[in-house]
Amino acid sequence: MYVAHIREKDRKIQTLKEHLCKTQKLAEQYGEKIGLKHVAGLAGLLHDLGKYSDEFQDYIHKAVFHPDLENKKRGQVDHSSAGGRLLFQKLHQRMNTPYEKLLSEIVANAIISHHSNLQDYVSPDIESPFLKRVEEKALIEYEQAVERFFQDTINQSAFDKYITTAVMELKRKTDYSPTQSFFLTKFIFSCLIDADRTNTRQFEDGKAGGRNDHSILFDKYYDQLITKLDYFRTKPEANHPINQLRTEMSEQCELFANKPSGIYSLSIPTGGGKTLASLRYALKHAKQFNKQRIIYVVPFTTIIEQNAKEIRTILEEDEHILEHHSNVVEDDPTEREYGDEQEDGMITKKQKLKLARDNWDSPIIFTTMVQFLNVFYAKGNRNTRRFHNVSHSIVIFDEVQKVPTKCVSLFNEALNFLKVDANCSILLCTATQPTLENVKYSLLKNRDGEIVENLPEVAKAFKRVEVIDRTEQPMTNDMLVEWMEENAGLWESTLVILNTKRVVKELYEKLKGGPLPVFHLSTSMCAAHRKEKLEEIRKMLNDNTPFICVTTQLIEAGVDVSFKCVVRSLAGLDSIAQAAGRCNRHGEHEVKNVYVIDHSEESLSKLKEIEVGKGISSNILARFNKKPDKYEGNLLLPKAMHEYFSQFYRKMDTSLSYFVSEVEKDMTRLLMSLAQENSYVSYYQKKKGTRFPLLLNGSYLTAAKHFQVIDQNTTSVLVPYKEGRGIIANLNSAELIDDLSKELKKAQQYSVNLYPNELEQLKKENAIVMHLDGMMYELKEGWYSEEYGVDWSGEGGMSHLFY
Repeated sequence: MYVAHIREKDRKIQTLKEHLCKTQKLAEQYGEKIGLKHVAGLAGLLHDLGKYSDEFQDYIHKAVFHPDLENKKRGQVDHSSAGGRLLFQKLHQRMNTPYEKLLSEIVANAIISHHSNLQDYVSPDIESPFLKRVEEKALIEYEQAVERFFQDTINQSAFDKYITTAVMELKRKTDYSPTQSFFLTKFIFSCLIDADRTNTRQFEDGKAGGRNDHSILFDKYYDQLITKLDYFRTKPEANHPINQLRTEMSEQCELFANKPSGIYSLSIPTGGGKTLASLRYALKHAKQFNKQRIIYVVPFTTIIEQNAKEIRTILEEDEHILEHHSNVVEDDPTEREYGDEQEDGMITKKQKLKLARDNWDSPIIFTTMVQFLNVFYAKGNRNTRRFHNVSHSIVIFDEVQKVPTKCVSLFNEALNFLKVDANCSILLCTATQPTLENVKYSLLKNRDGEIVENLPEVAKAFKRVEVIDRTEQPMTNDMLVEWMEENAGLWESTLVILNTKRVVKELYEKLKGGPLPVFHLSTSMCAAHRKEKLEEIRKMLNDNTPFICVTTQLIEAGVDVSFKCVVRSLAGLDSIAQAAGRCNRHGEHEVKNVYVIDHSEESLSKLKEIEVGKGISSNILARFNKKPDKYEGNLLLPKAMHEYFSQFYRKMDTSLSYFVSEVEKDMTRLLMSLAQENSYVSYYQKKKGTRFPLLLNGSYLTAAKHFQVIDQNTTSVLVPYKEGRGIIANLNSAELIDDLSKELKKAQQYSVNLYPNELEQLKKENAIVMHLDGMMYELKEGWYSEEYGVDWSGEGGMSHLFY
């Protein structure tokens, strides 16, 4: 009997044959969704072939049953290279067809990488780490492992037949482009990782598991939504012109859902009810076209809980709606070098934490743009694991204009793959649509893909504010305080949005103790804390109590609040429009004012996107002041917005494809180049004196190492805010994977993302406690305040970290 895993709690053994065959079946289920059942299954079947070696069998027995005996050290037992080598040797000879060679390159990379990251086919140092693993690396007992595999798991004839079927699937699917090949490799990698982890989890839990069919739930949700919408129409306020327009747009979404899957835009004006309208489209479309899940992608964590709560209330559902804010559990630092291969076989607490990470197998998911892009491009198997579950989905981007500029090309290519190859339907929701179809790596939006009919007329009908240009004289915080103390009593509820955390905090300090109550919102607060602050703010708004709220742009993307006055520091026109959406949001008053100011104390040198957007907006404001008719008398209509984004993407053209300074190449070049366009291939051929032997040439590992959606990687830290105090204790004591999963989901509400310099400074101040072998961080009591969240000005005196 050959061992794959040994369960820690009772030393029960899972045989290698059982693990390989069950992983194969799960991978087949995942791959079948895009017509690659046997391609994905092949990865599952071969991934742990190396465990048939005496070396691994001896290692696992000693590690579990005789830990006192001398044994192999971390990373010394390579069990993932053998399966990749077998496939490469079989399908990558001179007589093999291009389809067979492509299959071997895609699947072998997934197999050899399933405890780390996809390997480079060619790297910046002009080597092929992929070839080194499948051809050159010494695997002493390789022939022994292969022989046992064919004796124990599958015979040669059945294996050859299986490969033939996989080749035919790939032949039907591939267009041979390096872009598609990259995504197909990632997809097969995702199928393998999730199948491997899922089967291991099922063995640990003693549960068989099964397919999740969400169609019954979607039928139920659709009926509940329509019932609620019918009820809303019976209310007296349903006859208000704004509410009638909302109803019309909601009904247009219902009809549009009958169209085939594609990339469409939903440009409902701010306050037009796009959350429920997009849900109506998604549920109807899911019923019509048998989609498997609905994924909402928002720009900031700040609005996940709000949108999720709205949909939970409408659908009367909690269990099946996932909020995925951040990765609370950090990777073990040693895994960056070794992967986690050295622990595979022993299901320990650390392994359980990895298995408990969510794989997005929920019918309705709310996540962030950072987490969405990480699925396709970031290092770490926890990200890629989710990829296959995005297929056959409806993906709704709320405030899509917030795609980070450097990620525009990568974003567009990912959506194009989801549309063309992964059977997804994509909805781009915002009142300020970016011109993503007009850039170099263009988005394949469907023609006539705007759901809202007569959009300019609808936008005019939704006019609730007047944009007032006050940029002629730059303002300091002192001038702003003086202006506000003179006028805020008349304005009543006033929202001030500035561009940097530093000036927001300083303004808040200066306004405190003045004639009006002052609120402060910050990303230094955990989600649960911000949620409570927003509830207080909403109560003040409902009670018509005059007050001031100062914050950064975190409030702009979809936070459902309605102030009587907004002051916005000059930024991109889309930000100004989104800020305007927090003023007189429901048309409950006559037209109210949104003041645009030029704040002289903001340092934007490290915020290039805001700086460039500010310059373009300034020019458009100047033209508008001279010739308002050019923009139909309203800066917030689609015409001005189209002009803004066209200029913005032109100015930022060289920044759209994610330049990696360490290797002096765009990310798109690292991942999606033709061989003749790839300088690494040319240098390789000169260096080796031979033709480059592979069809694929992407530097997948190099790209993943350098990819991060925001300029600095952040780390999630649990904070001692209310329930957050008990979560660490629960995680330390939980043994069942299901219990760990529940606590990890809850922990997202009580964590704050910190930049490296912030985290290091807190560590120096002894404000951080590490748990679970360094996989989780906790902020000590006394370093979190009711006013600011993470308390930089506390014992450590770290106010200089605000920027």
